[in-house]
Formats: sequence, C-alpha cells, structure tokens
Amino acid sequence: MVATLRVMLDQLAAPTDYNLAEASRELAKALVASAPSGCEVAAIVPAGGDADALAGVTGLADVRRTALPRRELAAALQLGVGTGIGGGMIHSPTLLAPLVKHDRVHDHHQTVVTVWDLRPWESPDDLPRSMVGWHRAMLKRAVKHADAVVVPTHSLAERLIGIAPALVDRVRVIAGASPLGFAVPTDEVGRRRALDLPEGFILLSGEPLVSEELGSGFAAVAASGIDVPIVVIDVAEGHEPAVVELASAAGVPERRVHVREALDVADRAAVLGGAVAFVAPSRRAAFPWRVVDALTLGVPVIAADSAVHHDVVLDGGELVAAPDASSLGEGLGAALADALGSAASAERLGVMAGDRGRAFSWREAADKVWMLHAEL
Repeated sequence: MVATLRVMLDQLAAPTDYNLAEASRELAKALVASAPSGCEVAAIVPAGGDADALAGVTGLADVRRTALPRRELAAALQLGVGTGIGGGMIHSPTLLAPLVKHDRVHDHHQTVVTVWDLRPWESPDDLPRSMVGWHRAMLKRAVKHADAVVVPTHSLAERLIGIAPALVDRVRVIAGASPLGFAVPTDEVGRRRALDLPEGFILLSGEPLVSEELGSGFAAVAASGIDVPIVVIDVAEGHEPAVVELASAAGVPERRVHVREALDVADRAAVLGGAVAFVAPSRRAAFPWRVVDALTLGVPVIAADSAVHHDVVLDGGELVAAPDASSLGEGLGAALADALGSAASAERLGVMAGDRGRAFSWREAADKVWMLHAEL
C-alpha cells in the first residue's frame, strides 16, 4: 500500500508572498526527491491560478484542484466550512490547510501546518487588518485541529507557544533554506548591469516598516564611515521613496542608495555576489530568508542580535546587541567598520558565513517532514 503525502501548494498556483512561494516549491521538490520507499507526494492547489505553476515540481503522483479559487478557499478554510479537499496526510508550508476535526488514530488523517512569521501577533500594524485577522483565526483553528505546527527556529517555537500555549506538545522545528543549487551565476556581472547596480556595495533587504528597522541599517552604514553604494532589495513597488527618505534621515545621500523589488533566484544570487557585506537590522520574529541567502553564498553578515538571528546566524556572522534603535545603528556601524576594515577580516567573516550556510538544506527539511508524519 502506497502512503501519499498531500502538500498544499496554493502559493505556487496563486502566490501572495514570494518567500512562501519559493519555500513551497523547494520543499515540494525535496519531498519528492526524498520520499521513502512506499511513499509518494501529491499536490493540492486552488482552482484557477497559473496552469504551469507546478512545472518546476516534477514527480508528483497527483495534482488535485479544489473547487474554489485561492481567495475564496482561504476564506472557507478560515470558517472551517467544507472545501472538498478531503483527508489523508496533509502538509502545508503555510497556515492554509483544512483545519477541521479528524481522526488521526483510526482513519490515519493528519494535518500539519507551518508558521514562518509572527508579525500578525507581534507587529500587526505592519500588515493589512484582513491578513492579521486571517492568520489569527487560522492559528486558533490549528490549536484545535492541527496534529503539528512547524516553525523554522527554536526561538520562534518558544514565542509561538507563548501565544498559543495549547500547542506546547505539537510544535516542531524545521528550518527553511535557500533554493537548491543556490549559487552566484556565471553571468553575475551582466545581471547586475541589467539591474543598473554598481559593484562593491553594502546590501540590505526589507520594507520601510517599523519592524524591519531599515533606518538602523542606514544609520549603521553612515556610522561606519565606509563610502560605498547601498543596495536595498525586496522593496514593494511604490515604496522606493520611503526607503530613500529613511536613508536621508540617517545621513546617507540619495545618490548612494539603489532600491530594487524582489528578485528572481538568479538575479538575487547575482546581487549577493556583488555585496561586500549584508546588514540585517530587523529583530522581528520571522525567518530571515535573505540572511540565510547571504550565509549560503559566504557574504559577511552583520546582524542585530535577536533570538531569531542567534538561532540562524549563530557563529556565522557578527551579532550586535543594542537596547534601542539609535544605539543599534551605532553598534552595527562599528561592527561593519571592523568587518570591512581589512581584506583579512572580510575574508574571515565570509568563510564563517559559508560554513554556517551549509547547515540549511531543503533536503534535510524534507527528511524531517517525512519523519514528522511517520511519528504522527
């Protein structure tokens, strides 16, 4: 008898977050590649959406489309009404899943969901009210009906249990990773030219939101005294002026700041390949995808000391503790100046980053997912 793991891949058919879409794709590919003997992987996707969305995930045993498009499906799942998804072993790389009463012991139904970001609970003002409401409602359903909830770090596990104490015995830690084969492309220079970016810059990532603390990142560059360009990626269209304003307020001239939107995998790797350092000022409770990218490619990492960064960066970069935003910028700046003060120092941090980056693997994550469902 074949055991089928059914994976929710709504983010591939109708993406709402590019990090979640990438994570869903990479996890699905790794689950197929690492499926134990007698096991297979099937996909569940909403109606409509991109017909070619699953082209990058080969080896799926089946693809089942729900009767509802993604938005309507998300609303139905929030209310716990029937969606026709059915039971079996269901794994969701997000909170979107049929979280309803089921019998794991006798009928072998099990549902596992994933939480990557605690902003809906800890920084709700950063998000639309509808998104906050949906996530909070789905976590309440997970408390009632999920057989396990996956989070990417131990610190996020502790904070999630603080929010939902009833999950204490059901939280599991499985980290994310950069895409399989993530590497600086051979045409990196051409890609950076196409993006109209300079060579040799300090890299930041994020939106002009309070929890992202981009202002502290710019203040760090200003305090370091290092006169190189600054590139900021993952900025939503229309938010570029706000990012430039943050830079100006921190004393960084507009001419030095280059703002870009979210990039595809190859362009993102090319940008990281041109960075002399990656500065991560945010201390929010969310998996730091770009920090992992920087570690994977051996880019020196200067990060704010937070519970999440302590778990992820560990000894792979410089962690800077500070009581407030003002001192954080100064501390990050001093660490940045030390890191880039000599070729030997920058090379040492790059080696440390690369060593730590090898700890993150979607294949390992997939193995842990299979083990989790076997235990359930």
